[in-house]
Amino acid sequence: MAYEIQTEPRATSEESPGEAMSYEDFLHWPGDNHHVEWVNGRMVFMSPVTEPHENIRGFLHSLLNLFAQARHLGRVYSEPFQMKTGRALPGRAPDVFFVANENLKRVKRLNLEGPADLVVEIISPGSRATDRGDKFYEYEQGGVPEYWLLDPERRQAEFCLRGQDGIYRLVPAGDDGIYRSTVLAGLWLKVEWLWQSLPPPILDVLKEWRLI
Repeated sequence: MAYEIQTEPRATSEESPGEAMSYEDFLHWPGDNHHVEWVNGRMVFMSPVTEPHENIRGFLHSLLNLFAQARHLGRVYSEPFQMKTGRALPGRAPDVFFVANENLKRVKRLNLEGPADLVVEIISPGSRATDRGDKFYEYEQGGVPEYWLLDPERRQAEFCLRGQDGIYRLVPAGDDGIYRSTVLAGLWLKVEWLWQSLPPPILDVLKEWRLI
């Protein structure tokens, strides 16, 4: 059963390392550190990621990518590739995001112009307020249909679906501990996989999914 999340946008607290720039200039920025986003007309650095964060990101990117390929559903991207959900909204680099075939026309050489169909953000200690506050509001306003918020430190997974009224609501995992995606129909995930010190082997999951 879905239930509504009450959240409000807040002023971003991210520190800007540079002067104001257009989004186009940001996309063509020649710097070496691309762990950045474009917020309020400025380039901001993202929080450093932890080892559990990277384990989960790599695991989910591989799983979603293989599932999408096997079912010919679309393409999967990851940070630092950019997504800008709306003209007046920031440019973000989600940890993992899926774009369905019918929306691949939004994918440009340097970014996705418009919302992805599913976005995954993995919370790091320094990104909790941004992922749960700013990005939650931006992705909701920008029209991302399904948003996963994963917090390895707290072992907390929140799966949000955007209703016809444009509001995100939580969809909990089942009593069996399994979450079933709406956007990626047929894809299911044991939440406990996310909190293991090492995620299960990809081939084992594909066998459970009966893709091999």
